[in-house]
Amino acid sequence: MGQLAELIQTYGVLMVFGIVLVEQFGLPIPAFPILVVAGALSVDGELGWQLCLLAAVGACLICDMFWFRAGRFYGKRILHLLCKISLSPDSCVNQTEDRFRRFGAKSLLVSKFVPGFNTIAAPLSGAIGTPIRAFLAYSGAGAALWSGTGILLGIVFHDSVEELLGWLETAGGTALAVLATLLALFIAVKYVERRRQRARLAVPRIDIAELMALIEGGHDPVIVDARGLTAQQLDAAIPGALLFHACEPGQLMASIDRDRHVVVYCSCPNDVTAAEVAKQFLANGFHRTRPLRGGLDAWNARRGADPGLAPASC
Repeated sequence: MGQLAELIQTYGVLMVFGIVLVEQFGLPIPAFPILVVAGALSVDGELGWQLCLLAAVGACLICDMFWFRAGRFYGKRILHLLCKISLSPDSCVNQTEDRFRRFGAKSLLVSKFVPGFNTIAAPLSGAIGTPIRAFLAYSGAGAALWSGTGILLGIVFHDSVEELLGWLETAGGTALAVLATLLALFIAVKYVERRRQRARLAVPRIDIAELMALIEGGHDPVIVDARGLTAQQLDAAIPGALLFHACEPGQLMASIDRDRHVVVYCSCPNDVTAAEVAKQFLANGFHRTRPLRGGLDAWNARRGADPGLAPASC
């Protein structure tokens, strides 16, 4: 039996609780394999699977409540911070918003199975005002499902788990080298994907100073809000902005003169969504279309939002 199994045997439920806790707080420590090992050890009576399940669920709920409160008090700032330290910051918030728009708080049932989504789900729930009872119910059920799946896999495949632990103990440095190589490959693939996406969306930006100059110069630029519905709940739109998702893109474009300046903004890392929408405008003959560098944050930093003016729709 490997050292990992011996550690779990020695410290038992406390170790399961601690590793799940730090992983859920965001540290890159894989907790799911620990649950699998705990499940395998419970077959021989070396560890109680019931206590391990309670410990794992408790650790998940502690972290989820922390991030929920952070989202409730700090809103999108905590979301952007978490996305910046993820491996896919350009799509981090957008993907999470899409899932919440489809399933609401029910998406918490599966959030822990989806890398990246788990990081953002709890603070986003707090930021958009999910009732705490609903959050605790779905978060607790999701934690039980995730933890129980790991433990159940260990119980079902306990012979294979023990063989794998034995191989890891025998292989020693070789096993660590293999694991390190796989991790490096994963990070490299994510990096290449990000570079490709940024190259594909390499559209010339307009900065906030130039946008203000257009407005003050009487050019009357068309400002398009490309944010998702969830993001619109977190921050007010730029006054007079057209909501891109309020109607069909063709209907929106038909109402705009193709010779006017069109400025598209979002509230996502690297202006990804704004660049995607801007490319749609450019493809339809709006040759003066550019994404706003820095998005809504840049606008609010320069002018601030005016709650008395509402965004326009189709």
